[in-house]
Amino acid sequence: MDSRLIGIALLGSTGSIGTQTLDIVRQFPDRIKVVGLSANNSTKLLSSQIDEFKPKLFNCPSLSSEMKNDKLNGSKHCSYEDMVTDKDVDLVVTATVGDIALLPTVLALKSGKNVALANKESIVMAGQLLMDIAKKNNSKLLPVDSEPNAIWQCIRGENQTLSKLFITASGGAMRNMTDQEKQKVTPALALKHPTWTMGPKITIDSATLMNKAFEVIEAKWLFDVEWDQIEVVIHPQSLIHAMVEFEDGSVKAQISPPDMRLPIQYALLYPERMQNPQLGKFDPVKTGSLTFESVDVNQYPCFSLGLDYGRKNGTWPAVLCGADEVAVESFLKGKIKFVDIPVVIKETLVTHNPLFETKLEDYLEAAEWARNKAEEIIN
Repeated sequence: MDSRLIGIALLGSTGSIGTQTLDIVRQFPDRIKVVGLSANNSTKLLSSQIDEFKPKLFNCPSLSSEMKNDKLNGSKHCSYEDMVTDKDVDLVVTATVGDIALLPTVLALKSGKNVALANKESIVMAGQLLMDIAKKNNSKLLPVDSEPNAIWQCIRGENQTLSKLFITASGGAMRNMTDQEKQKVTPALALKHPTWTMGPKITIDSATLMNKAFEVIEAKWLFDVEWDQIEVVIHPQSLIHAMVEFEDGSVKAQISPPDMRLPIQYALLYPERMQNPQLGKFDPVKTGSLTFESVDVNQYPCFSLGLDYGRKNGTWPAVLCGADEVAVESFLKGKIKFVDIPVVIKETLVTHNPLFETKLEDYLEAAEWARNKAEEIIN
């Protein structure tokens, strides 16, 4: 492979983050080469992506055996294990939802690959494990999530001690609703995020603010700070994605229009910044006022649950992720109300017997247990 090219393996290529990642690849064909594409079941879109990017490898569990045995548009089907450890891959992009990315993330880090982490659940479930593996194998976890990515940008080039991290949240689609109004929230309404365009799972997590609890946990591990050094603030305009306060009191902020392609590009091309005409620019005059307010924890019970159980470590965060996955999916399918999401999660958590001397399999088993328990509670 041309030494100028960054070879990527993209897990979850047909989802929201995956398709936006490929938008960035289209802008920089002389810098980024798609080596592998992986999707779960969107075979038609995956086939068109393979036809366009001509990756060496692809992975799709839902394909028939016959299709797996035949090369698809010249690309060879393989396991994700083989894909993320392939010699031509420099960077693995995890753009999937749920704990499905945890094992390939571990394999990639162990093989010396860097991982562009768009999948929150992996580091929420097993943050200490992933950081230890990365350090041992001289690999890097590069955050794609807009807020941790913004923190990463703010601390780049700094050698001062971090005093505080501010993570911003839009507040989601139901920010100003009363408890009575939330009883009637439909999936269609909850999916109307006021500022971001994202996949359904993360959009609902943004409405409950579980998404921000996950980002606090993510930031704790990525940036090696104490829990009380991270603060979440409501910022309805979604233009400041994070702020970092240093020991001398100075604060740096990362500001840009809400577009996931910018943090994706930063992670893919790091340490370079390159012009992309597709990305919008911040105009302070047109923008006008930027406002902030504290999080009303009574409005967001999932946020408090996420922080409380994220701090407990062990298998608690894995159960949190598994229960949240089922609760959100059940709400989207109309099986439970929006206000039932935290109820299902809490009832699952309080019945869990945690493990603290943990290995990889323990996290995966805890998440699977949580999914089954949450289903049982709902049914």
